[in-house]
Amino acid sequence: MEIKSFAQNIVGWYHRHCRDLPWRHTRNPYFIWLSEVILQQTRVAQGTPYYLKFVEQYPTIFDLAAAPEQEVMRLWQGLGYYSRARNLHQTAQYIVQNLNGQFPDSYQKLLQLKGIGPYTAAAVASFAYNEAVAVVDGNVYRVLARVFGIDTDVASTAGKKEFAHLAAQLIDQAQPATYNQAIMEFGAIQCQPVSPDCLLCPLQGQCLANATGRVGELPFKTKKTKVRGRFFNYLVFRQGNSIALQLRTNRDIWQQLYDFYLVETDDLVSDLDQLPLENTTGTITGPSRVYTHILTHQRIQAQFWQVHLADSQAGVLPVGLQLYTPDEIEALPKPVLISAYLKEYF
Repeated sequence: MEIKSFAQNIVGWYHRHCRDLPWRHTRNPYFIWLSEVILQQTRVAQGTPYYLKFVEQYPTIFDLAAAPEQEVMRLWQGLGYYSRARNLHQTAQYIVQNLNGQFPDSYQKLLQLKGIGPYTAAAVASFAYNEAVAVVDGNVYRVLARVFGIDTDVASTAGKKEFAHLAAQLIDQAQPATYNQAIMEFGAIQCQPVSPDCLLCPLQGQCLANATGRVGELPFKTKKTKVRGRFFNYLVFRQGNSIALQLRTNRDIWQQLYDFYLVETDDLVSDLDQLPLENTTGTITGPSRVYTHILTHQRIQAQFWQVHLADSQAGVLPVGLQLYTPDEIEALPKPVLISAYLKEYF
């Protein structure tokens, strides 16, 4: 397929079918960066409300930089991949403190920022500054692999180089921002992962995957990492209306979020006596039902016991726990699993 005709077809389709999304109405690099970070590993329908909340809460990069980390994490709650929120906040602080709040205005400069990789740098550079640098995300991999019949593993180093080289050749130099939006949108709503509408595709006649019956096989990617099963046993210490939580500071899931006293085991336990606990005072009730929480490479099954402390037992909490009132707990950033339990039991 000719490079020029490919770009023309993609852009023409985009003008007829593109969704009206809020970040497409701005050239502000801060808003564009914000949208791209939120939409990593997140569907547009889920990410849009978060984008709108962040723009309202932090209308400038100075507002985001000045916000307490805990507040940013709480606003992010439910999006997952919480390192994105921490990097977002730290990068905003760096730009304010070291660059006078001015966003870098080129792909190469953007790559120097924490948490900004080749895709995000290309997106901001093209959408905000119209720089002719190609974006390559999962949607783009899929479109290019199918149309050009590429069966190189997209997760391999060789695959990433091959797709990046092809994407750079295909980009419309005259309108790079529109072209990049177009090819990503094409992959999102036309050339979908499962059961794409090939019959009404404007590239049907040129698509090698369609011609060879390999639409369902491309793009090729090695099998995902095996999902790890984990079993969490939470002790929910209560005193009156207050509940004890702890800040997760270890290098594990949910870093900088709050949860309860945790004992992890190799399997589900049916009785509290099966847990390796130190002397635990108070009246214990439970367990709760088993909650299942799915992460990218982990499947967590959790159950909760409530430990009711008398007023005289204020000083017997395990190290790291602190009592919080319901209003204070509402303001704390928490994993979705913890929020689900609190909503059901409190």
